[in-house]
Amino acid sequence: MAKKGKKRARHGGKTIAVNKKAGFEYFIEERFEAGLVLQGWEVKSLRAGKVQIMEGYVTVKDHEAFLFGALITPLPTVSTHYVPDPRRTRKLLLHRHELNRLIGVVERKGYTLVPVSLYWKNGRAKLEIGLAKGKKQHDKRASEKERDWKRDKARMLKDLR
Repeated sequence: MAKKGKKRARHGGKTIAVNKKAGFEYFIEERFEAGLVLQGWEVKSLRAGKVQIMEGYVTVKDHEAFLFGALITPLPTVSTHYVPDPRRTRKLLLHRHELNRLIGVVERKGYTLVPVSLYWKNGRAKLEIGLAKGKKQHDKRASEKERDWKRDKARMLKDLR
């Protein structure tokens, strides 16, 4: 019998956290992969799965990208002389041309940058950022209706087999 491991997403790495709310609240038009500047205790917490990116958002300031509002809960084994900040601002590592493109689109066209998923790739933590446009209430209802129809259609096809 095969071992059950963590799910592998389309990026190829093991998923740490997924922002399911991002797909419901926004139309995600383009995705970017960014590295994270982390401290040692944060990496240990990521390996333990103690992270939430649902309330996080990304801003670009002075030609640098930052992740705000993501919660990385410290493990109880963090050193006694160091007080960790679970919601600290974390710098994102992107290529210059990606940053320039994001700056232009966010400032001129009114897009938002949202964290979509956090995963491991070659032993490094990566954050998938979505270039997103907000949904209105009627758009949310339409996407929910579409999702329900796909589920019902799959059930009907399963029953026919």
